[in-house]
Amino acid sequence: MTEQRLKKSAPKITPMMEQYLSIKSAHPDCLLFYRMGDFYELFFQDAVDAAAALDITLTKRGHSHDGSEIPMCGVPVHAHDTYLSRLIRKGFRVAVCEQTEDPAEAKKRGSKSVVRREVIRVVTPGTLTEDTLMDARSHNYLAALAETGAEMGLSWADMSTGNFHVQPVAAENLPAILGRISPAELICPQKLLEKPELYDLFADWQHILTPQPDVRFDSINAESRLKEFYAVASLDAYGDFNRAELAAAGALLDYVELTQVGQMPRLSTLSHIAEGAIMEIDHATRRNLELVQTLSGERKGSLLSVIDRTVTGAGARLLGARLAAPLTDPEAINRRLDMVQYFRDADQLRDDLRQLLKETPDLERALGRLSLGRGGPRDLAAIRDGLAATAIARTILSGDAYPATGELKTAIADLGNHFSLVEKLGRALGQDLPLMARDGGFIAEGYNERLDELRVMGSESKKLIMALQARYQEETGVDSLKIKHNNVLGYFIEVTAKNVDRMGDQFIHRQTMTNATRYSTTELSELARDISESKDKAQALEQELFDSLASDVTLQADQIAIAAHALASLDWASSLGELAIEQDYCRPSVDNSLAFEIEGGRHPVVEQALRKAGENAFVPNDADLGNERRLWLITGPNMAGKSTFLRQNALIAILAQMGGFVPAVRCHIGAIDRLFSRVGAADDLARGRSTFMVEMVETATILNQATDRSLVILDEIGRGTATFDGLSIAWACVEHLHDANKSRALFATHYHELTALTDRLGSVKPYSMRVKEWQGEVIFLHEVAQGTADRSYGIHVARLAGLPGPVVKRAEEVLQTLENGEKSSGALSKLAEELPLFQSLLEQPVAPALEAGPSALEQALGDINPDELTPREALDQLYALKQMIETDK
Repeated sequence: MTEQRLKKSAPKITPMMEQYLSIKSAHPDCLLFYRMGDFYELFFQDAVDAAAALDITLTKRGHSHDGSEIPMCGVPVHAHDTYLSRLIRKGFRVAVCEQTEDPAEAKKRGSKSVVRREVIRVVTPGTLTEDTLMDARSHNYLAALAETGAEMGLSWADMSTGNFHVQPVAAENLPAILGRISPAELICPQKLLEKPELYDLFADWQHILTPQPDVRFDSINAESRLKEFYAVASLDAYGDFNRAELAAAGALLDYVELTQVGQMPRLSTLSHIAEGAIMEIDHATRRNLELVQTLSGERKGSLLSVIDRTVTGAGARLLGARLAAPLTDPEAINRRLDMVQYFRDADQLRDDLRQLLKETPDLERALGRLSLGRGGPRDLAAIRDGLAATAIARTILSGDAYPATGELKTAIADLGNHFSLVEKLGRALGQDLPLMARDGGFIAEGYNERLDELRVMGSESKKLIMALQARYQEETGVDSLKIKHNNVLGYFIEVTAKNVDRMGDQFIHRQTMTNATRYSTTELSELARDISESKDKAQALEQELFDSLASDVTLQADQIAIAAHALASLDWASSLGELAIEQDYCRPSVDNSLAFEIEGGRHPVVEQALRKAGENAFVPNDADLGNERRLWLITGPNMAGKSTFLRQNALIAILAQMGGFVPAVRCHIGAIDRLFSRVGAADDLARGRSTFMVEMVETATILNQATDRSLVILDEIGRGTATFDGLSIAWACVEHLHDANKSRALFATHYHELTALTDRLGSVKPYSMRVKEWQGEVIFLHEVAQGTADRSYGIHVARLAGLPGPVVKRAEEVLQTLENGEKSSGALSKLAEELPLFQSLLEQPVAPALEAGPSALEQALGDINPDELTPREALDQLYALKQMIETDK
């Protein structure tokens, strides 16, 4: 009986909440943005999580079936992008649920009927398209990893630009490739995450992983999806894909379709990246070299930040992508270098083009939004203005003074001819454009006659009514005839009772009053209806016109995308030409040899930092890793510039193979297949790894993967353990690099004993950082010279760092004892027993006790009032004080 009473008293769930729960059950892993009027509402735990993440008010709405209050919060529809951005950055996925039915239609089913709602999109980190949610100067990649048999494949796409790629991948290379792509989201089958041998591979990417059912990665279904998407019977024309690559690309398409609820974006032809086409740079090396962000996670101070002179978002994205993926084919590299050389030499042309590009909108992303049905009038304007810029760019580049060749000639051809579309969009679009088509008012006057009529009706309804009234007055001869309006009859014609007989048959009786009679006409009814509906009709017609214009754009999407890429290439090349002039960079020579010759090389980041700080100019250094000296053993003190020298050579290699000019006087590089850098120290506490363990893991990666075409940068291997252990490890690493890997390498160390290897290993040569001692001080010259350092000057660096004087003095005593060979246990014990550190503190002179009162000098100073002295009196007082000091002496 009690149970029955509880059931009876429990509140009944409302139809609206029933609908919400049904939709939410289909998207349990997402926050549900449930559209209610001008707000997206969130309920239950979604509301609790969103309110905390967004720092907005959490309220209550009604009761659930168990009688508890329902938590609720909401965000306004017009500003929801801002909230979406914050939620996505915090790791949430959001399902956007819109009203898909007119409320009037819902009422026809009954007064309590709920407006139909459906999820139109699932927003995830890898499926963003809005400018407000992304960095305009960086790609936003969604990646998919698949495994078929013993093969693995990785595919990635940027939905906002249409870029779509795939490549084979070995498990050990996965971190390096993910580091290069830096995806915002990585989908993979659940079975891969359950493999113990892959735990470490995924450790650095846990925050972007989105597991998916294994069935979505079936290669047979994936191939069918790709064929259907591209409307082809065979994929042979796109490349030779293995089953894992097909599975990855197909799974990515499937995920896009799932999150976009069937609304597929425009994706470019699937680009296949062959194994070995890209210089592989492992994740640790990218981090250590600070290619796109510093170790603290900031863009400022990275290599990308100091070389970026691009003036468009698309150009910046292309620069970032090419910096992350230097080529290995010398022919392709030199084609890029030719294009940069062209713009380096053509000053006026380069300036004219860059000025044009500064005013060119982002064609790629505007096209991406329009293809997904998320574009607006401003995106149409971006297409118009961007395509108009292609014609101007073609004119700038078609002069006889600088004839185009190679890739530049291809880029000019790719700009295309878009006159018809530009002209149509120019006629169609007005001046002040709203963000969304539903806001209306964006079609230019004169483009559509019917729209102009509707606008006249809406904005000049009073004039139209007055004109009709004047005509009826003239036709009837009743000057007192009026057209009026109320909320019951709408528009009506009113005449006094004495004029009723003068009204013709066209006037339809509506109402008789005491002193007046009211009429209507077919014409007035139609005009009244047009006036009342004009705004809605104008908005609907504008939407139709927008859809038609967007369709015109998407029908030419491929040609527009090619033109957009051409503009990005022009921005990329002209910006590197600008950089070369501004920073005095030289053109590198890249071929298939094993050369590595740098004359006057400089660190691009450090050099610009010194220049901005107004400090001394950067000291350039040479590097020659020819066959007889392919392994440099570099010794010298800290702060002398070893790490800078090591890094600058790695960065020069990356810039050269990206296709850019480099900070050097001369540069000749044989194409490098892989770049490894073990520089700096960091632990990995999350995986229980000490600094030394991380160092050994990274060193193991290098020794296991480096080839004779690789460049290896190693700094202070073995320093994280006992001296003899560290020296032994460093010794063995040098031997392995020389005998097994045969890589070009720069090996910096404080273990001077390693220089003994130069006598036995033919390609190991000793180099050191030069220093100069002057009047007891050490001056770092930041120069690299052949030979070995006789000292590390660590104590001098400690003094510069501010160690207490007694500590520095004691360290010098201990060092002298050790350098004299007194390393026996007895000598060291005696050294420890002396405790000279504390003794030196005791022996420091004690400051004399202060006198009980002020001295005569202090008394004299105290008696002086400077404000009352004349210049002559002040001078006399100064002499008197000086005399007192001399007398005290």
